[in-house]
Amino acid sequence: MDSEHEDDELLQRKIHPLKLFDIAKSQKRLLYACAPMVRYSKLAFRQTVHHFGTDLCWTPMILAKEFNRNQFARDSDLTVSTSADVPTIAQFGANDPTELSRAASLAAPFVSGVDLNCGCPQSWACAEALGAALMERRELVRAMVVATRERLASDGWGVDPSRASDPGGRGGRSVSVKIRIHKDLRKTMDFVTTVLGDEHRRNIDWLTIHPRTRNTPSSVSINLEALEILTSTFGAKLPILVSGDVFALSMLPYSSQQPTFTTSLSPSPSPSLSSSSSNNTPPQPPKPHLPNLSGLMSARALLANPALFAGHNSCPWAAVDEFMNNVARAPLPLKLGVHHLTEMCGPGFGPDRGAALLGKRERVRLTEMGSWVDVIDYMDEVRKQRDGGGEGVVRFI
Repeated sequence: MDSEHEDDELLQRKIHPLKLFDIAKSQKRLLYACAPMVRYSKLAFRQTVHHFGTDLCWTPMILAKEFNRNQFARDSDLTVSTSADVPTIAQFGANDPTELSRAASLAAPFVSGVDLNCGCPQSWACAEALGAALMERRELVRAMVVATRERLASDGWGVDPSRASDPGGRGGRSVSVKIRIHKDLRKTMDFVTTVLGDEHRRNIDWLTIHPRTRNTPSSVSINLEALEILTSTFGAKLPILVSGDVFALSMLPYSSQQPTFTTSLSPSPSPSLSSSSSNNTPPQPPKPHLPNLSGLMSARALLANPALFAGHNSCPWAAVDEFMNNVARAPLPLKLGVHHLTEMCGPGFGPDRGAALLGKRERVRLTEMGSWVDVIDYMDEVRKQRDGGGEGVVRFI
């Protein structure tokens, strides 16, 4: 078998995402996912979060129409590696069944599944009838996912949810949808019911819910009541991921049937401290219990701490090393890569906001670098200072 054929086999033979849900459940935990982030969900970053325990990664939203018509768009929007497989979902922005199904057909050899964005609240997307605007067009969304499943099946991909692996064919591919909620939750329930179809031959493999409305800013907490209702109603019919306010595994505003930790990195408080704090702090209401929740999706917090799902409350230097080595193999534009580094080396979203790897002035200095060589030299210098004369950034290659 020549190397080109081996690469083709590696690209096509991918684990079906539903198997990843099963594996997580067998480990008595939730599935961990990296959200689609404009500009940031590129290959080097996906490889980094996967190294630290993220099970499934999304690409940034790709405009299906441009992807279908432009080779440059395909090359720039979808980057994959044949040497280190990261289970990846290609997310598309589309409002036409033909466009979405064509894009899915083009992407299928290189990814584990395709996802339709029904949650992007940005004004430009909604003006084009994309993203969150689709929450008002449930019949169209159903038509798009049905057409996509049919196109993938006609291409030879396994799309039957009851068969997460298809050893006799080309392999399985998933079809999913990411949504927001309506102010009137009954509309959201009608939307999911329509898109899902027959639960025994469902149109989508799983659902990602961002429990905020199109107009709710990220500074406002997610709607836990809506999340509880939706997971209790639909969670037994298909896997449900929650997106939003996943800042640290120790800070989740709800509980589930599975423990979300694989390890615990924070010591338990002593009895004396617990009793002291309980005397001064008003009792907190109990967290909602979501036994039908299947997974967690993080965006901003994972950008700041790629090791979040490994149980770290703040970004470790090891994550910076991993990212910089991945960038050496899967290059990023300088400004984009530096932005990643300033996020990782900043205060983050965990419980200890003072745990930044670099101070504010050091992060500003980092943004002034004119080349990747300057960035590496500067990070080497800072690391040596932190490590008391150590070797700086760890090289893997």
